[in-house]
Amino acid sequence: MCDFDTLQDSTRYLLQQQGKLSRRRFGTLTAGAGVAMMLPPVANAQAVVEQDVEITTPDGTADCYFVHPAAGASAAVLVWPDILGLRPGFRAMGKRLAESGYAVLVVNPFYRNARSPVVPEGANFQDEDTRNIVMPMAQALNADTHFTDAKAFIAWLDQQAAVDTSRRIGTIGYCMGGPMVMRTAAAVPSRVGAGGTFHGGGLATDQDNSPHLLIPTMEASFLIAIAANDDEREPEAKETLRETFAANNLNAEIEVYEDTLHGWCVIDSAVYNEPAAERAWSRLLTLFETALA
Repeated sequence: MCDFDTLQDSTRYLLQQQGKLSRRRFGTLTAGAGVAMMLPPVANAQAVVEQDVEITTPDGTADCYFVHPAAGASAAVLVWPDILGLRPGFRAMGKRLAESGYAVLVVNPFYRNARSPVVPEGANFQDEDTRNIVMPMAQALNADTHFTDAKAFIAWLDQQAAVDTSRRIGTIGYCMGGPMVMRTAAAVPSRVGAGGTFHGGGLATDQDNSPHLLIPTMEASFLIAIAANDDEREPEAKETLRETFAANNLNAEIEVYEDTLHGWCVIDSAVYNEPAAERAWSRLLTLFETALA
């Protein structure tokens, strides 16, 4: 998860990159508008239908973004955003996944406190004002809220005509969304067939509620894409994950992506690394093609 260490790494990177960013990239980092144009196009993209939806949970009403192919029913994917929440960048990423043939629900994890977006366009974690908005909301979430939200969102997806309930569900998460993915796979193991985490924080800790301790209850295959600077601080986490997945006979592709910083997979991140992000995205699609069949 984003913390002081990742903040320092990102700040150093941006100072090094001053004057090197293209005008197109600079515009994306300073304003959310047009962020979808930054994503490479989807080959044979399917026409999609987009809508804002509201989902009842035990704690209130969550405002979410639902996008799916215009024709037929598809395997569903539940998307947990990073610490900045549901915003144009994650809508664009969700739409791109739908164009590849999935019914995608991108949630507002902070619905208990505010409707999305919870930060203004162009906001980034380097700004103190932004951190003051999102950190208290992120700290208010916990393992219990992850479980109850996951169950509510999956139940909602299974009621949608656009979702093929004969196929397993996928779930992906970024930054703080990583533990949410793990707990989603454990919350409804009979439905979740694949999980992907991208620079997810706190997946394997020494706490009693560490997400990796739930692996024995899961039935999902996993892709765990780790930022290089996260691995430098917690090199043992990937080994714990590998050993635990293997001990429970679950497929897991666990890789540290060289020369990446925490946040590298998110299109509007200041440290977005397109080549590495695209490789991780292609590995995700490969996982879904097999595990959600």
